[in-house]
Amino acid sequence: MGNDKLKKIAISGGKGGAGKSTVAILMANKFVRQGEKVILCDCDVECPNDHLLIGESLRKPRKKVYGEFPKLIKKKCTKCGLCAKTCRSNAIFQAPGQYPVFIRELCSGCGACWAVCPFGAIKPKKEETGKIFINPIRKSSISNGASKIKNNFWLITGLSKAGLEETGPVVTEVKNFALDFAKKVKAEYVLFDTAPGIHCPVVSALLDCDLAYCVTEPTPMGAHDLNLILDLCKKLKVPTKVILNQADLGDKRKIFPIVKKYKIKIEKEIPYSKKLVEAYSKGQLLNFII
Repeated sequence: MGNDKLKKIAISGGKGGAGKSTVAILMANKFVRQGEKVILCDCDVECPNDHLLIGESLRKPRKKVYGEFPKLIKKKCTKCGLCAKTCRSNAIFQAPGQYPVFIRELCSGCGACWAVCPFGAIKPKKEETGKIFINPIRKSSISNGASKIKNNFWLITGLSKAGLEETGPVVTEVKNFALDFAKKVKAEYVLFDTAPGIHCPVVSALLDCDLAYCVTEPTPMGAHDLNLILDLCKKLKVPTKVILNQADLGDKRKIFPIVKKYKIKIEKEIPYSKKLVEAYSKGQLLNFII
């Protein structure tokens, strides 16, 4: 299979703890054992954990991610207040007759404030917003299929700067890095493990994917959040399939009306497994096959 047929697959799901990362790793492992070249990209940049689940460490970053944020030039500022009125994030506070104050924790770096300032009193300042790591997975501890895994599997991890309010741009940078790397190594699959929820970083991860596997549980919360993520994918025009995790621990009937509503199917049901839990807790998911 050539790189012109690169498949971009997202593993998502509205609910945190539903098993997205577990499914992403097991899916990557399955493709690798079939002899495919696979890149697993951890897009949960605020709290990446794929490396922990396969016994890896994040050491020296391969690339730093930067964003632009406003810097005030007081000698040019007339205190007109236009920047504060324009900011949709409410990240600019300006008391009457005073200079504007930028609230860094609320700023998304959109650039609207320096774009509207008629006096050139606000300039963009480049700041580090995250890091990107690459882990070639060559672990000798992999019990089966090690010869196929060699030189076929890479983990790319995005890690945002602590306290960063808007991490969507970091996710986009990590995705683009993974796709460029996929072209370089002629990978067949890039799997994007998204953050939980349906907020901007999840949207950034889902955009332009060929398929999204939505992981859920047979619980009221699982059903509620599955509906949210499927609705988001529909709006983004990303085809979806559902994976039901811990399928034997709840009431699967809660999920059936939702998949019927979106005219999709449950691709796979994963029953609760003590062995899988043990592999998860020991960082040995690559030793587990479903």
